[in-house]
Amino acid sequence: MKETTLSSVPDAKSPAGADIRFIMDGATGNMIHSTVPPRQINRATIHATVSEFWYVLEGAGEIWRRDETEERVTALVPGVSVDIPVGTALSIQKRR
Repeated sequence: MKETTLSSVPDAKSPAGADIRFIMDGATGNMIHSTVPPRQINRATIHATVSEFWYVLEGAGEIWRRDETEERVTALVPGVSVDIPVGTALSIQKRR
């Protein structure tokens, strides 16, 4: 069994420039806390090897996602969750 506490300083930067804090690691997956800078627009990318689940704590923005069958833009506001399955193209824009 493990337990952790969220670090007050980032552990790493994502390729898109978000601050990353590692929360938990395990044999079947990991958990991170990510902070995207205000007004950041990320270039589109495709998750080739990992799936992600996002839950928005604060701020506002949009995420564009496209897979083999669907394309959509979702408002990212507190309380919203989105999934990003393997093979999904995505881009995010943070408004504030």
